[in-house]
Amino acid sequence: MKILANDGMAQAGIDVLERAGHTVLTTKVAQEHLANYIQEQGIEVLLVRSATTARQELIDACPGLRMIGRGGVGMDNIDVDYARAQGRFVFNTPAASSESVAELVFAHLGGMLRFLPDANRMMPLEGETRFNDLKKAYAKGQELRGKTIGILGFGRIGRAVARMAYGLGMKVIAHDPHVADSSFDVVFADGQKLTTRASMHPLNEMLSQSDIVTVHIGGKAEVLGAAELASMKPGAFLVNAARGGVVNEVALLDALNDGHLAGAALDVFVNEPTPAMQVLMHEKLSLSPHIGAATEEAQDRIGIELAEQILAQA
Repeated sequence: MKILANDGMAQAGIDVLERAGHTVLTTKVAQEHLANYIQEQGIEVLLVRSATTARQELIDACPGLRMIGRGGVGMDNIDVDYARAQGRFVFNTPAASSESVAELVFAHLGGMLRFLPDANRMMPLEGETRFNDLKKAYAKGQELRGKTIGILGFGRIGRAVARMAYGLGMKVIAHDPHVADSSFDVVFADGQKLTTRASMHPLNEMLSQSDIVTVHIGGKAEVLGAAELASMKPGAFLVNAARGGVVNEVALLDALNDGHLAGAALDVFVNEPTPAMQVLMHEKLSLSPHIGAATEEAQDRIGIELAEQILAQA
């Protein structure tokens, strides 16, 4: 069976498939030529990440395409319902990247609470001549310990964030109308395990009680607009590592500009791959280019999970 990993695939996953006798191609084919390439090469499995789309037109043009896999969680770049209605097996890797996304959340938080984004900009420019001034400017950092973190969306990634927050001594609260069980396990390096639970709250109540709100819900529908951001605790921080459209960027900039929010971190944007310049240049934003799952460990897990699902269907 021929498999095209059009947005790349970790070698760990390729090895699993090749040992099973399958051919994995990692040629990057332009979107406009993809259907022809799939037909000409006899591709039966298409693997994508976020760059390549699999819409109805491509699905119709490739009757020999049996499977479409998404390396990651969100499948908004695939016409999932249509593909499944046509008998194609469509799948993703929901469990593989949770830890990596959660760690990125805390990388942003640690940076924001200690002014690291600004310090990293200013030290090369003025560190030699204004060292003591900069030291004074960044003297009012905050600790994560003791803070209340509100997790919007309590699925796999939300629970991974909860585990790390609990380990840091934070109070964990959450909002997710689709989750009845708010328990999560904290597993220690020596194998010991502690089971605890997050306190679930209505959205506005969670927003008003949280020192930090972090977003981990699916879809691109707006959930945090001007009214919701206004209900957040004054001086709070916001992190969005879910989808760009979930947070209204204009309302977020207003909340930062008027001082209601102390800072925000974005790994996702309304306009990808060309985020708005006013977002990119804002001094109170900590930014990364949609790299939540971009660790070697997560990519290995994604590759292996994709491979195992393909083999189960082969």
